[in-house]
Amino acid sequence: MPEPRVINYRAAILEALFAEMRRDPSVIVMGEDVGAAGGVFKQAAGLFEEFGADRVIDTPISESGAFGIAVGAAMSGSRPVFEVMFGDFITLVMDQLANQAAKVQYMSAGQISVPLVLRTAVGIGANLGPQHSQSLHAWTAHIPGLKVVMPSTAADAKGLMAAAIRDDNPVVYFEDRTLYTLRGDVPEGDYHVPIGVAEVRREGEDVSIVATSRMVHVALAAADLLAADGISAEVVDPRSLVPLDVATLVASVRKTSRAVVVDGGYRQYGVTGEIAATLAEEAFDWLDAPVTRIGAENVPIPFSRSLEPLVVPDAPRLAKAVAELVRRR
Repeated sequence: MPEPRVINYRAAILEALFAEMRRDPSVIVMGEDVGAAGGVFKQAAGLFEEFGADRVIDTPISESGAFGIAVGAAMSGSRPVFEVMFGDFITLVMDQLANQAAKVQYMSAGQISVPLVLRTAVGIGANLGPQHSQSLHAWTAHIPGLKVVMPSTAADAKGLMAAAIRDDNPVVYFEDRTLYTLRGDVPEGDYHVPIGVAEVRREGEDVSIVATSRMVHVALAAADLLAADGISAEVVDPRSLVPLDVATLVASVRKTSRAVVVDGGYRQYGVTGEIAATLAEEAFDWLDAPVTRIGAENVPIPFSRSLEPLVVPDAPRLAKAVAELVRRR
């Protein structure tokens, strides 16, 4: 494996994009302000200067129309990376995503594939209000035919983007914008992370915390608090929601006998419920207590600086819920 060096999450994604576009001329980037502006979060900086307007394509403010073009381009031999500026705006592409991109391969009996990546930023924070702060990844995970990934580290941000671009299926790539400045060891050169393989971020004995994306770091901080209280927590990062590495999650629960699932999306009808139900079905004989699930509160995300932090799970609240579960008799 190439030697790692420390860069941030945003730079790691960009590194993957540069590498894949240099490697494969069929890879193109599309989206609003991804050209000369370099993206609203500078997440496409430098691509336009190297690859030009033919491969880094600024689209009109019409997500539905532009994404339809991306689906057609993918069916015709290109590998588009299409950016939806805010995850809230996937509502505008859901017909093309759920009814076209996800189903073409099935409806054509495998004769046509749709190798595209829908890239979008999610995450509660920065007081952007109820229409720019939602994490709607559970919607896409509900649709057969789509793969869904959520990197939590800079290394995985690079590796999963490379894997998503090379995949012959449509992949939805959710990046939490609050992680853009997170730094970590990232391998140089050609590097990819297999889609559908979870990672144990911290070993533990008393309880398994299954955490997605940014919540991995909340879980690790909670594990430190719990350790000071004599509780050993294992932290498991699925990395991919679809396909879900059930075997790794179940192996962790078989060891600890308790599980808490934490996600940055809404709790109701969300990722926490699906993973909790899967663990209840697949690890029932090893569970000593019901699976606990923690997600964002079921309210529109407040704009208020004082109210917004109360909506998203944090380390103290997670640690309190885990401690209560472990001590339950």
